[in-house]
Amino acid sequence: MPGEPILIVDDHAANLKLLDFVLARPGYEVRTAASAEEALLVLQDWRPRMILLDLQMPGMGGLELARRLKGDPATRPIVIVAVTAAAMKGDDRTALEAGCDGYVSKPIDTRALPGLVADLLAKNPPPDGDDG
Repeated sequence: MPGEPILIVDDHAANLKLLDFVLARPGYEVRTAASAEEALLVLQDWRPRMILLDLQMPGMGGLELARRLKGDPATRPIVIVAVTAAAMKGDDRTALEAGCDGYVSKPIDTRALPGLVADLLAKNPPPDGDDG
């Protein structure tokens, strides 16, 4: 679903730049945040359909941010995809229990990412009355 707004949250500038490039090419509207705290500021004025969320960041971690967003009726419909480099057995389950709708390990397959994003957005349509 190109054109959909996506927020990428990662504390590494190179990851932000790469994911921005990969998702902007097929037409997604991409914004970035370098921390969970910055993401909360972005979300005050802009509502993405999806967040690609790094789990391991200084300050507030991705799991805590996911729990906060899924606990708030205003942000609950946002599709959250956990992204982590240090994948360990059970991390996918932990991410899903925190409210994430999907899980991706780094390094990310940049050729497959746009399709994964489209599939997750299709499986999680916006609530009635929300045009994205």
